[in-house]
This record gives sequence, C-alpha cells and structure tokens, in this order.
Amino acid sequence: MGPWHPGVARGHRGTRGHQGGADWRDDSGRRLLRAPPETVTSAKAEAVEWQASQRAVGTVIAVRGVTLGAEVSGIVRDIGFENGARVKKGQVLVQLDNSSEAAQLKGAEADAELARLTHVRVQTLATQGSKPQAELESAQARVVQAEAAVTNLRALIAKKVIRAPFDGRIGIRQVELGQVLAPGGPIASLHTMDPIHVEFLLPQQALAEVKPGQKVRVHVDVFPKDTWEGELTTINPEVEISSRNVRMRATVPNADGRLIPGMFANIDVLSENKSEVVAIPTTAVLFAPYGDSVFVIEEGKDAAGKANLVAQQRFARMGERRGDFIEVASGLKPGETVVSNGVFKLRNGAAVVVNNSLAPQVETAPQPVDR
Repeated sequence: MGPWHPGVARGHRGTRGHQGGADWRDDSGRRLLRAPPETVTSAKAEAVEWQASQRAVGTVIAVRGVTLGAEVSGIVRDIGFENGARVKKGQVLVQLDNSSEAAQLKGAEADAELARLTHVRVQTLATQGSKPQAELESAQARVVQAEAAVTNLRALIAKKVIRAPFDGRIGIRQVELGQVLAPGGPIASLHTMDPIHVEFLLPQQALAEVKPGQKVRVHVDVFPKDTWEGELTTINPEVEISSRNVRMRATVPNADGRLIPGMFANIDVLSENKSEVVAIPTTAVLFAPYGDSVFVIEEGKDAAGKANLVAQQRFARMGERRGDFIEVASGLKPGETVVSNGVFKLRNGAAVVVNNSLAPQVETAPQPVDR
C-alpha cells in the first residue's frame, strides 16, 4: 500500500449485505474502517381500504351573480345598502331623482282624465246621432294615447328605483350620492352565497366513473383545516375538443359564506367503489428514472456476529398518491417495515438504527398548519 495523502482515497468501499454494513478496504483487500450505522425512521407497509376518487382543481362560482346597473340615467338621490351587506329580493338599493318624471306624470294623468271625459260626451252625442262615428273613434284613440303616456311615465319612474333581483350578498358600491348615473353604469355586484357552485374539469376517461349525485369534498387553501361536502350536480354533455376534458359542476352548502366566487378549490369526486391497497409514506420511496425503490429493514449480523438491522434496497412499482401516502402496486407485502425517512443517505445492505421519536406524522388528507 502506497503512502497516504490528504484528500486522496486509496481504498474502495465494499458491501457486506446482512453482515451489518459496508467496510472501507485498501487495494489489497485489507479492512481499513467500518461505516457507522445510519439513523432512520421506519414505517410498516399497511393494507388499507381506499375509496376511489377523482381529484381536480376548480373555481368557486356563485349560483347567481350579477353586476347591478341602472336602465335609465339619473342623479343618485338615495343609497339603501351598506358594503358587503346581505340584501333581500325587492329591497331598494338605489333611488334616482324622479322629480321631473313625477311632474310629467301629473300632467299626463290630467290629460288622460280629460280624454276619458271627452270620450264619454262624444259617445253620448254619437248615440243620439249628433256626432259622427269618426269623431267617436278619434275620442277613443285619444283615451288610449293618454293612458299609454301615463303608463310610460310610471314605468320610467319605476326604473328610477333599483331593487335587488334576488337574495344575496352585495359587494362594494361604485356610486355616490349626487352622482349622475349613466344607463348601464355599475352600482355593485350581487351574488347568491348559499349554496354555491364549484366548477372543474376532468378527463373524458372519468365519465365511466362519475355521475350526478355523487358526493364531493372541497378544500380551499384559505381555510386549510376545513372541508366542505356537497354533490356533483351537472356534467356538461360535451367534451372540450382542445383538451378532451369534461366540464362539471358541484353544489356545496355555504351557510357561513366563507366560500367566495373566484376562489381556487381542490375537489375530490368520491366513488362508491373501495379497494384494498398496500400503502407506505411517500417519503419512503426513492424515486429514480430507472425505477422506484424502497429500503426494507431486515435483521442481520455485523462482523462480530452481533444482531443488527440492515436496509435492503428493493425495487417496487408505485400507484396512486393520497396525501402523505402512496400505493405500492407491487414489490412490497403488508407488514414489512421500510425506512420512512433517510432513504437518500442509504445504500443496499447499509446498517441502520431506527429512531421514531421525531418521526413526522403522516396522513391521507394532510392540512397545512397555520403558524
């Protein structure tokens, strides 16, 4: 063996399988040192029952939502709502000035009354033969015209009052007292908040597994600890050609109004089918392009014959992920113990020491902790 120089490794690393880890050896095969065991956490592969589901990302939308506006122009005389308030159908939200139309209405009503009186007199005289039929018909037409003018002015005055078209929560007002509101000018948004819809897309293959009436679970990042349950209510009767996805809609109770239109949401469409799978923590898998693997913890002996634990690398085929867990489709049996944290520092046959005192908690539906 030649002289040793700092930074130059003259030996090679050999594995000893079940004999308790690997040794460093020189070119002649003499053992130089033994690698210490690695500290890891462990978990057992468990046979669990998973309910089949389809997961998607969608958007919260209101069952009914509009931007309120005025049909006619006018000066804002009164505002009858507060920002963000709940309003009832028919509630007066904005009153436009109608003084000019009210004055015109009085004149139109007087004209209509005069036309009716004139019509009665002409009708009496026509019956006696003192007035021609043409004059009677003219009097009748003037009554119709006068009454139409009254109806038109009343309709115009009614349009000066903007009412809530349905129950809901109103948004931030965009008008002020004294403002001249143009036709179509925005006043505020109004949305029905309970129930609420969630729209999302699923690939066309999902059509074989989903149908209206299935239960759904909804999560939003804003409230990570909460889950909303509803049902799938609508499946669009066409597939989008560009993506081959199908648009779907779920209806979810929202009594507290925390789900707001425009939010992103995670949706799980639950299937009636359940299956038993072998599941392990996702952190136990060493993902690689050539194949995924796990380290199975087995009993062995070190060079001195003492019992110890060794990690044997085993290739396995992975399936569906669910929260912190992943399905092992093949390569692992229920009850086998695997390294759950620390796989990146292991090699096949490495000696390990298991310490689960600080092992992180794993869940099928983890929720972020708000700190």
